[in-house]
Amino acid sequence: MSVSIVQYFGEQTNKCGYCSGTNCSKSHGMHAYRLACEDYQDLIDRGWRRCGNYCYKPQNDKTCCPCYTIKCDALEFKLSKSNKRILRRMNKFLRDGKREPNEQQHTPGQPKNGDGDDVDVSGSANESQPQLPDKKPSVLNVEHVENLVQAHVEQIKTSNTIQVSGDPSASLLANNKIKAFAPNLNPPRKKAKQMRIERRQAKLGVPHEQPQPQSKIQEKTLKDFLSAPKETDKHQLKIALVPASDTQRTCTDAVFALYRKYQLVIHNDNPARLSLESMRRYWVKSPLKHKKIEDLPNVGYGSFHQQYWLDTKLIAVGVIDILPGSVSSVYFFYDPDYSFLSLGTYGSLREIDLVQTLAERVPALKYYYMGFYIHSCPKMRYKGKLSASYLLCPETYVWFPLTDEIRNKLDAKKYQRLNPDATAKDVNEFLNQHLNDVMLLINPQTCISYGRFIQNDGDVDRDVILEYSKLVGRVCAQRMLYVNMS
Repeated sequence: MSVSIVQYFGEQTNKCGYCSGTNCSKSHGMHAYRLACEDYQDLIDRGWRRCGNYCYKPQNDKTCCPCYTIKCDALEFKLSKSNKRILRRMNKFLRDGKREPNEQQHTPGQPKNGDGDDVDVSGSANESQPQLPDKKPSVLNVEHVENLVQAHVEQIKTSNTIQVSGDPSASLLANNKIKAFAPNLNPPRKKAKQMRIERRQAKLGVPHEQPQPQSKIQEKTLKDFLSAPKETDKHQLKIALVPASDTQRTCTDAVFALYRKYQLVIHNDNPARLSLESMRRYWVKSPLKHKKIEDLPNVGYGSFHQQYWLDTKLIAVGVIDILPGSVSSVYFFYDPDYSFLSLGTYGSLREIDLVQTLAERVPALKYYYMGFYIHSCPKMRYKGKLSASYLLCPETYVWFPLTDEIRNKLDAKKYQRLNPDATAKDVNEFLNQHLNDVMLLINPQTCISYGRFIQNDGDVDRDVILEYSKLVGRVCAQRMLYVNMS
């Protein structure tokens, strides 16, 4: 059994990594000792994101640079001309071992031709590492706490409004029940040409007919571009999926040297900050409990590193979380000497390919999460270039296609509700009457519901616990264990 255990830190104010403003980046934060993968899927669907064991949710209506969670439907994704150009460039390099003539003088980390080809869509080339809080979490023996929770598992399973059966970490069932009440906001869209034909037919009174399939050359798919290498290729590119917890492979000298080089060249980081321990803290440590599942016996859910090996040289690492409904990109770093290959975007295409592959076994796992889309920061708009991309409404937590209409709204005002229905509400909203069901860890030996807790101690920390519960939503608030130790 895996139980999520978190300690809420409240509001956080930091220097902004996007506009470089001082004390203007506003968020809420919490330390996660342990997160069931299903719970983290629910959290990122409410605008949370993790860095190591620290989870944060921007206060979009207050922060200087509102951050909208963005995802791509990998099964609806279509390659752009820019994507195809990057894939052909890589394939040519692997085949011939030569750079294109116009690639020789390219500056690492800078976009080419103004199209952002060399920017990391997976979320790192223009993003600095988030500033983690100085506050230290309470020291806990996670395994001991999980055993303690066994005695209260029935309280964690049961919600006032939603019955969650089986393992308390099995949040996907509850999540699906909630989403069943939400309308289908992402219906398949017809092509503009087909819509014009249908409108013309309607004016002329012509009966609507299904379009006949056109005989044309089949467009190459992402998998076609990523086909198996040939023995005659000059170079071999191999991608290894390694559990983040396998530190003998994720914390090697080669990985740290690559990470340090990337941070110095691309982000101009202070060398004193770049230690092996800082890399572990940010991009190796993870609260996610690895979970094996029958449909993905060799992978499962959890945190992983995708290591890109060019022959025997490590040239890139993608830090990802594989969750019940998505692959979430956490970070991506690469060797600046290979910037001519646009490794950031190439890595994101590889991660989309991973989603497509996993979806063949687990159909619900079809989304690729790219972190945050920050429209108010022009250099961060590149994330919206992937087709079939959606933004999360920061108030109702439903998804909307990233259209020019939404972009125009964000041009006019940097914070937007996104959901045009003024009456729509969060279907997973936590209400005051749900508070008694929140489970608290009040000392290393005692796990108790808030309702029982206040019988002895009164409404201590009520406002803080209520704030936390509203941010994580009803399902997670009634299933995760809240550390309330002084």
